[in-house]
Amino acid sequence: MVAITKEQIKEIAEQLECGFNVYCHKQTGELVCIPDENQHMDMEMELWQEDIDKVEENFQDYLPFTTMESGESFDIMADFAEQLTDERLQDELISALNRSKPFRGFKHVIDQAGVQRQHWFDYKTKRFIEWTETQLKLNGEKDV
Repeated sequence: MVAITKEQIKEIAEQLECGFNVYCHKQTGELVCIPDENQHMDMEMELWQEDIDKVEENFQDYLPFTTMESGESFDIMADFAEQLTDERLQDELISALNRSKPFRGFKHVIDQAGVQRQHWFDYKTKRFIEWTETQLKLNGEKDV
């Protein structure tokens, strides 16, 4: 297995954050990114058919990285809100997460949060990198 670099981990995490599943070729390190159909239901998958076929025909040659389920993404938002020291923003985010359409509500509140908005993006990126590293470890890659 080719060693996966920190740069590749970051790239994989970015693709996962955008709703793509990523497959890393075990010998070459080539990354193949395919939209997760559950997150991109309106996307025309034919555009990725060549990559889909390449991975499906040689699945054993790839190390898969999958996107988070919505519950896991929700947990990241809740964790972010819980660690905030700005009690007003914390209350608004927790309230948004407890209403219907929590993802939309959270986004609306955080988009109005000034500097905390960038802290959210940094926090989310860090958590996606951790998610990627966890998947590496679960697949037997210890050097992460």
